[in-house]
Amino acid sequence: MYYSKDTILFLNDKFIKAVDAHSDLFSQTLHYGFGVFEGIRAYQSMNGVKIFKAQEHFERLKESCALIGIPFQYKTSDLIQIAYQLLQKNNLSDAYIRPLVYCPPNMTLTQPQGGNLMMCAWEWDKYHGDRMLRLCLSSYQRPNPNSTKVNAKIVGNYVNSILATAEARTRGYDEALMLDMNGSIAQTPAANFFMEKSGVLYTPPPGHILTGVTRQVVLGICKELDIPVKERNIRPEELESADSAFLCGTAAEIAGVESVDAKPFRLDWFDSIGASVQEAYKCQVREKSFSYVII
Repeated sequence: MYYSKDTILFLNDKFIKAVDAHSDLFSQTLHYGFGVFEGIRAYQSMNGVKIFKAQEHFERLKESCALIGIPFQYKTSDLIQIAYQLLQKNNLSDAYIRPLVYCPPNMTLTQPQGGNLMMCAWEWDKYHGDRMLRLCLSSYQRPNPNSTKVNAKIVGNYVNSILATAEARTRGYDEALMLDMNGSIAQTPAANFFMEKSGVLYTPPPGHILTGVTRQVVLGICKELDIPVKERNIRPEELESADSAFLCGTAAEIAGVESVDAKPFRLDWFDSIGASVQEAYKCQVREKSFSYVII
């Protein structure tokens, strides 16, 4: 349950109870998926409750609005302040924050004249838990970058993600691994993908993926720990000779991959580069030093 009778959310310049919030059934976002959102994590850190990479997430929210033409006037600093107030009002520390920019009534296929902001939060643990993930190659591809803005978190784009995840779970897997229109590995429905081979990490380049905030954190961790990373196209057949793999995302954090299409990777997770990245990431979100992490 994401809310109770006491939950507070933010809606268009004021805090109200979630049970008292209302939206217009003629909203262009409801009918056509024309809206944008973000997923942001808050953690109980060594220095109190901290929203991880708040500025980067809210900047991307604003960029997503600009990319598809939704007017949005909030300053990043104001959005961060609202998010912290939201956590305080709901007595949350380890939480997931969801800002959503949705459109007013519009039954035509034209760009909106304005946008509404809703921001809510709820208690959050691990998205995938602590288990290793079993992936399968999906029959659903990532959207063609010539058909939509793939680097914006657009509401309607996630129909593609829901279909891919549902298919994977129907087949008995934890998650889907999606290809791009050219047959190269892109990402999972809600996380970026890294593959390890011979001491080097490989990850798909920008173009067909959502270049996640967590992905940038991982690249930074790798630079600090002197882990070599190459951004290039990865063909599905390369997975057979890979040593390990992991996913990264705001919700998923760093999640190890056990297998793809029931073919396990060679390395034990705790011997992989991904395990070191995972430990460093845990330290960073809790504002602990990760200088002791050894690879």
